[in-house]
Amino acid sequence: MENKESIKSIPSNRLQFFPVMMFAIVMGLSGLSIVFKKLSEVLYFPSIIATLFGLASTIVFLIILYTYLSKILKHKEEVKKEIVHPIRVNFFAAISISTLLLSIFYKHTLDDLSQIFFIIGAGLHIFFTFYTIKFWINNNLEMQHSNPAWFIPIVGNLIVPIAGKGFVDDSILYFYFSIGIFFWIILFSIILNRIIFHKQFAPKFMPTLFILIAPPAIGFLSYITLIEKLDFFAHVLYSLGLFFTILVFIMYKNYINIKFFISWWAFTFPMASISLATILMYQLTSLWFYGLLSYIFMIITTLIVFLVARETLSHMAKKEICIME
Repeated sequence: MENKESIKSIPSNRLQFFPVMMFAIVMGLSGLSIVFKKLSEVLYFPSIIATLFGLASTIVFLIILYTYLSKILKHKEEVKKEIVHPIRVNFFAAISISTLLLSIFYKHTLDDLSQIFFIIGAGLHIFFTFYTIKFWINNNLEMQHSNPAWFIPIVGNLIVPIAGKGFVDDSILYFYFSIGIFFWIILFSIILNRIIFHKQFAPKFMPTLFILIAPPAIGFLSYITLIEKLDFFAHVLYSLGLFFTILVFIMYKNYINIKFFISWWAFTFPMASISLATILMYQLTSLWFYGLLSYIFMIITTLIVFLVARETLSHMAKKEICIME
């Protein structure tokens, strides 16, 4: 409720600086909701927790969507600046990904609502995919513009098969899967080149390193959804997701004492994705190791979400969000 009031109370002069990356909040919350839902199905976790988080995610999504639509109506020029910004342009796909994640959450409980979210999310996401690639091609970007947020509009296509299975023909889902898995390899090469041979990320973008976890973890979930069996390639995808998870935690010193930015929400969804992948591995293998990892990752994801949410609300109260940067 406090979050709702904080956002609705944004005055017009601050509304113009309401960033599109606020949709990353929905990605984190809905990702955690799906983790709780999957835990209740596989490891007998209380289902009421998933229900409450799913409801909260939906409410926050609607509030942020309403606020950003208000910005579009009242401050078109500011929105145009964001959609041609070499870094912020990538976060517009967080809108469609949030919609797809809500589709996944409501699947098998409210199928009609889930299908509506899927159709809107899948349509929006392919639009943002083509727009972003066209933007990259038509503009002279520099190496410092590259960062893991580039994965959001392109590799986010991997989420579509998870949400769309049973709603549309598999050939459509393979189309989205192919785009995501192909560009993951290309973009990873570009970003690794940036990380190794060029200047370090600005502190506000350090949390986006966690996004490296998401493509293989989501790719694993998507691949299993399509072929419905655990094979060599599935093991490779999961293992890569686990490798990047361990890597970013080994680099924990990089994140200590970083000043709070909305980009902290980049910590959340990737952790939810590896949690979901691990729960699915347990479901497919019944190995106790994956069951234990599932609970460990769930606890870490929950702690991160609560920490980032607390900081977000605190900085909202101090009016340090939605200001000119």
